Amino acid sequence: MFDSAKKTFRRWIAGFAIVFISILAYKFCTEFVTFKRIIHNLKAESRLAEVLVVESSLDEYTRKYKTTIKFLEYDVKGRPLKPKYFTFNGNLIQFQTLVVRFDDKYIEEGHRMKGKSIYLFLKAFVLDGKNTQEFVITPVEAKNGKDGSAPEVAVPEGYRVGDPPNYFEKEIWGRFWKYALEPDERKKIGIKNAQVEAPGSVFIPGTIYTLIIEHDGGIRIDTRPIPEILKE
Repeated sequence: MFDSAKKTFRRWIAGFAIVFISILAYKFCTEFVTFKRIIHNLKAESRLAEVLVVESSLDEYTRKYKTTIKFLEYDVKGRPLKPKYFTFNGNLIQFQTLVVRFDDKYIEEGHRMKGKSIYLFLKAFVLDGKNTQEFVITPVEAKNGKDGSAPEVAVPEGYRVGDPPNYFEKEIWGRFWKYALEPDERKKIGIKNAQVEAPGSVFIPGTIYTLIIEHDGGIRIDTRPIPEILKE
């Protein structure tokens, strides 16, 4: 009888150990998967546009390059928009962009509306003092805010998640400058910061330039050579 009780006790201990180990293993796996998802979300990025130099010539008198670029932007669903062509006297070209970053917790959890930074291309430009050139990428309908200080920005085509744009989109762009300047307003909606960015590069033939937004950050420009098959 004593031996039987010992065996029963051992079985209970073994069963408890198995359950305990199973719980620990499940907890570890769950936390590991969650951690992997968080890291993936934080490192995620989206292609915004691609740029290609379609014509480049050197002015023998000014010793400056005349550069024509093709700017191909992609909408929020990754579909190409109508390409735009800009010609500059120079090849150090920048892109004026409005960027809104959300708090990390939204990026980590992959929030549907706040799961990545959002942006709006405004202009392409070359700085050259009084000879500065700029071209509009996205015509923006703007009007003065209710207090007469900060302009309200309407949601343009290509940037709309919904059609017509939903309340959240209108709120973000309509109050962009308020979020940029007032910490309390940012905190209410979970915005880390809102600012103007102007990523740029020297643009030369034979290179594909890709503008990418990092889901937890801003915009960067990546480069790669044009595939040999596409070269003349």
